[in-house]
Amino acid sequence: MESLSKGVHLPEQNYPVDISFLDYNTLRKSTEDFMACLETNSPSDNWLVLPSGAKAKVTHSNIGRLSLYDDGDPLHTVLALYAPECDSHVVALYLSGKWWMVNDVLKTSNTSRSGLITVQSVGERVVLFLLSQVIFGALERPPDENMYFSPHPAGEVAKILWQDGAASGFYTVKQKGTLCNSGSSQSYLLPVLDTLFVRTRFRRRGLALQMLEDFCTSYSNEEVVGISRPLSSGMYQVCRKYLQVHEKDRDRLYEVEAPGGWAQRRNVWLSIQLGRHSTNNSNHEQNLSEGKRESKMASEEEKLQVPDCPNAASMDSICKPERNSSWKRKGETTEEKDSEHSKQARMLN
Repeated sequence: MESLSKGVHLPEQNYPVDISFLDYNTLRKSTEDFMACLETNSPSDNWLVLPSGAKAKVTHSNIGRLSLYDDGDPLHTVLALYAPECDSHVVALYLSGKWWMVNDVLKTSNTSRSGLITVQSVGERVVLFLLSQVIFGALERPPDENMYFSPHPAGEVAKILWQDGAASGFYTVKQKGTLCNSGSSQSYLLPVLDTLFVRTRFRRRGLALQMLEDFCTSYSNEEVVGISRPLSSGMYQVCRKYLQVHEKDRDRLYEVEAPGGWAQRRNVWLSIQLGRHSTNNSNHEQNLSEGKRESKMASEEEKLQVPDCPNAASMDSICKPERNSSWKRKGETTEEKDSEHSKQARMLN
């Protein structure tokens, strides 16, 4: 039986995303083994040293399972540790038999992991989850912002942008022919850039522009491509820069609503020339997914209020939205979810 990490600092190399054998069964077994170990260790042994030197106590009351996807499958979960001073702060994930600080899970020791990399492995899915649900979902989301990301489906096409040994952002795509949502028989009629996010410390480097260009280039064989509406003013600026250089894409890039028929498309370049901007978005965030109804936003708004927790900007701990149905403590059940999911992206260059 393994022991808890008493007084041991977390590893600095061979980060979870670099572990080739990390799979869902490994995550499940690792969680089960730890829970069994927690039962046999004395309370004085159950604590973890954070990078700041502070100690986080490990008990049943401050650990819980996080659902990576919105499928309700208990196999697709990871074990999380919450800060003792604020039980809405996620400080670490338990992966492959070790506790990892959230910031370390977003790192890589593989020097070849650079630029935009298609998400394929379970480790990369965990990174995508942290970026969308924890980093954007709490740490870098303004307190008064009520839009959010729903967990991306397990098969969602996504790319993570790696810079300087860390995940700096990502974008996801609704593939042509995929269902608009789980409750619909309609399919997307064109590939659609659905969500895009750049972490705060990596902004002002042209990364959003880089990801937009990669998306358009990846589907260069398609007559038209889309971006989920509405676009934020920041994303319009990114599109303007891109289309000023890539004139051939002015007639093929559209702001769309699902499923993307011609009646649901608006040419981005034309909108820029006419000075048209989508409504119901802020300067920094935009809702990129189709099917979000006002009633859905109203019902979800209360669920996603970020609690007033101390040290929210600290990388030792990351605050999660309260009552998000993808975050579960021991003994809790997943809340029933609407078939249509709201998503949001920060589109800053």
